[in-house]
Amino acid sequence: MGHASVVTIWFVDNGDPAAVLRSEPKPDRGFGRKLLAQLNPTWPITPIGEFPLNRSSAPGEAEFYIAGYPGVAVVQTLIDDVNAVSEIAPQLRAILPATDIYVCAIGTESDFAGFAHFTAAGVRRAFAGTRETVIEDIGLPDSVELPYWSGEKAEQIGGISLPFVPRELAQAAQEAWIGVPVSPEGPDIHVVGYAVDGRPEPKIEAKAPATKSVAEVAAKFAEQDKVYDDYELSTSDEGGDEFAQLADASLAAARRVARSVRRGAVSLARRVNERVRHFDR
Repeated sequence: MGHASVVTIWFVDNGDPAAVLRSEPKPDRGFGRKLLAQLNPTWPITPIGEFPLNRSSAPGEAEFYIAGYPGVAVVQTLIDDVNAVSEIAPQLRAILPATDIYVCAIGTESDFAGFAHFTAAGVRRAFAGTRETVIEDIGLPDSVELPYWSGEKAEQIGGISLPFVPRELAQAAQEAWIGVPVSPEGPDIHVVGYAVDGRPEPKIEAKAPATKSVAEVAAKFAEQDKVYDDYELSTSDEGGDEFAQLADASLAAARRVARSVRRGAVSLARRVNERVRHFDR
């Protein structure tokens, strides 16, 4: 029986993935949709949100968190039965060509954890286990691992236990490979979440837009039309009909004029009344 684990796969074709991730690029929703459709064309794909991977809760059943940036892509999902990390999801690992592929698996119900580094030649390094059991140990340890194997990073509990906590070693290996911590201390790693179990897309109540001035709405008419494909998201927050906005703006302007006229009329009446009262003087 394997270990339920959150599995994060990094596809790196960039010599400096840390520089890409530190720039906190925005994800392309179409990238993840196409990737999942390629992985399984029968899946009903539902976007469930956009958020930072390093500040979100772990994906649930039938959920994927995906993003593609220049030379770097990431896929995170929940896998129920994980043992040897070098054998995790071969179809998913093969979905994108990359110079280096890094896998990090963190158990959700145990202290199991593991990691693996793949190149064109195959598995370069892989480790998986719990504090008491080594499931796989392929290749020579990377330099980042040495303080863990020497017992410098964890309290020693004796017996046959490993001199480190597997989760901490897996996270350290992942950080060394991609150059940034996947935690709230690191840069925001923006991803798009998808579900493949047929659930409806979550509904988000839109707030009523603030009334714009006539000049602001008129300026919008002068903008060049933009065309978006099926997968591209508009960056505009204004999602209303321009003619309705113009009507709202005109009505608001008329109300402002009416209030100004009323204030002027009241002021004039007061001045006339004051003059009449003191006319005999």
